[in-house]
Amino acid sequence: MSLKEHLYELRYRLGLAMLVIAVGAIFGFIWFQVRLGPIPSLGDILTGPYCQPDLAPYRADITKDGRCALLQTEPFEIFLVQLQVGTAAGAVLLSPLWLYQIWAFITPGLYQKERKFARVFVGAGALLFVAGAVLAYLVVPEGLKVLLGFGSGNWTTALTGSKYINFVITMLFIFGVSFLIPLVVVMLNRAGVLSYERLAKWRRGLTMGLFVFAAVATPGTDPISMVVLALALVLLFEMAIQISRVHDKRKAKLRSAEGWDQLDDNEAAPFHYVASDAEGNDPGEKAVASEPAKRVNYDDAT
Repeated sequence: MSLKEHLYELRYRLGLAMLVIAVGAIFGFIWFQVRLGPIPSLGDILTGPYCQPDLAPYRADITKDGRCALLQTEPFEIFLVQLQVGTAAGAVLLSPLWLYQIWAFITPGLYQKERKFARVFVGAGALLFVAGAVLAYLVVPEGLKVLLGFGSGNWTTALTGSKYINFVITMLFIFGVSFLIPLVVVMLNRAGVLSYERLAKWRRGLTMGLFVFAAVATPGTDPISMVVLALALVLLFEMAIQISRVHDKRKAKLRSAEGWDQLDDNEAAPFHYVASDAEGNDPGEKAVASEPAKRVNYDDAT
């Protein structure tokens, strides 16, 4: 394809992705106030941590029927919150569809092995992000209990809708993104940038850094969310170190089997390649080892 054809293809894929996100925004906007069978509405899900029975002594009773509700202090505040949250929720729910459009544009330029690694890391990243968001949702009520408990005898709480929703969304996003840090470590180890020896040597310093990161990154000042995030990151980071250990051990065994360790410093190491067709697809041919390249002595060249 020419550069012009690539630009047309990019415009087509981005157009489809934006259409999918727009459909998801409409769905999320409706879901914010409507239950989907046994699934509660998006508004009920987000206000769930704030409306926990344990927080009832700290909340102000601002409704006539005594139900839990957030406070609107500006015109159209709830409309803007519903629009923003609905768009974000729709984009997340329909992410496989619009991410596929990006994948369809990129994948023709990748080899089969590269596509395999991309699928694995994207799938693992999605699971880690969801796990982090779920953990944040479970931690929010405990964090609010600590934050609202200060000065409980002289203060009462009536949170505004926009500030509370922003707090919850920020917590979900930070926990989700933080859970991707160990995956980045594994990727760097696979690429040969970080070895297991370095990771094991830096374990104590990195653990301290994860606790500092958790203290700075969490939007709330409660110790519960900080400690939970730090402990989860330390656990995931240790798993990443062990995965790196297995990978480096397997790589060292492969180097020894191929005789790389017995090569002279001036001798080129053999490398493997798999022939590919014009479209970048591997035909399944066996890897062929090339002969070591001959060293050229430029001092004797004329």
